[in-house]
Amino acid sequence: MILSPIWLPATLMAGALQAWRTAVQQRLRGTLSVNAAGLVRYLYGFPVALMLLGGYLLARGATLPALPAAFFGYAVAGGICQIFGTNLLIMAFGYRNFIVGTAYSKTEAVQGALLSAWLLHEALTPLIWAGIGLGVAGVIILSTGGRRLSWRELLGEMVQPAALCGLGAGFGFAMTSVLVRNATLQLATPDLLLRALTTLAVTMVAQALLQGSYVTLREPEQWRKVAQTWRTSAQVGGLAALGSAGWFTGFATAPVALVRIVGQVEVIFTLLFGRFYLREPFGRSEAMGLFCVAGGVILALLGS
Repeated sequence: MILSPIWLPATLMAGALQAWRTAVQQRLRGTLSVNAAGLVRYLYGFPVALMLLGGYLLARGATLPALPAAFFGYAVAGGICQIFGTNLLIMAFGYRNFIVGTAYSKTEAVQGALLSAWLLHEALTPLIWAGIGLGVAGVIILSTGGRRLSWRELLGEMVQPAALCGLGAGFGFAMTSVLVRNATLQLATPDLLLRALTTLAVTMVAQALLQGSYVTLREPEQWRKVAQTWRTSAQVGGLAALGSAGWFTGFATAPVALVRIVGQVEVIFTLLFGRFYLREPFGRSEAMGLFCVAGGVILALLGS
């Protein structure tokens, strides 16, 4: 496919905003349940998504494209996968720290590459695959703290709760990428940004309804806490909507795998937020992992 120039700045913006949003959301973990902490992302985010779409339509003098049933199916399914991914990521933070939890979830790059090759028939160049491999190596270094582990010890690390939650989160986000990509392809308009913003608005409204209904039925006492934390929660929702706008734009304008591997710059921003915002330690292994992730992104860009 021919790449639109907008995909790269949109993806870099998404990585930065997602790291920022996750860092803020981490501070809600001790106050809200897992589902309520996930809910604020959509409850406070969908109005921002609707404003982005409405503002774009007004600025361009455009109208919404037709929304076929298949579009809603893919958009809602993608939203559900993102809900599960977000909840698993928040759970991972409870087992290990913010940086390690995010590192495991970043295996979404290789998971997304495999899923997009299988389901979307996207072909990747050898350099992009090399970038994915180097990025995954960086993730492993971050998750193990740079320790030299035997294969048995490494396997043990990969099956501990934080790893399983992080890997599950990565799979949820990878599936979200593929489903969102399919949703944008259902819209009969040449305006790729309009496709992305329309998909974003529908997905976030569906997510707010679905997770809001779950919290109402299973954890109704959490609604009071969601309201009480509105200042922080509103930051999470706004950052989530803006970050997702970047991701959805990337998925609409470039191969899913390429967006996900370049999106690993989120790890770089995560390290910075973890160190300076959450006051988590930063050691030599983090620097080495950071170098590998950055190298992987550079290889992927060269390969594209």
